[in-house]
Amino acid sequence: MQIQRDEHGRRGAFFIEQEGEWLAEMSYTKARPDVIVIDHTEVDKRLRGQGIGQKLVREAVDYARANNLKIRSRCAYTRMVLDETPEYNDITI
Repeated sequence: MQIQRDEHGRRGAFFIEQEGEWLAEMSYTKARPDVIVIDHTEVDKRLRGQGIGQKLVREAVDYARANNLKIRSRCAYTRMVLDETPEYNDITI
């Protein structure tokens, strides 16, 4: 499954799509030119138990690093993953 990114203006999302339906999504807002704020993560029950949520977080971290961005999370799940993964400390605020 491939994680894609969609962005329109200040709003964006990392997502997994299958047959035109988003089965997993992590949405964000560009709060400043150098900060994205993740506000929601959702994984369809058909994909649960496959580590998809963590893969979405990893994709956001990779995107942020590649674009010199920092991540702030208002999503409890994403905040937990970021806080519990020491290698992400450089990217979070």
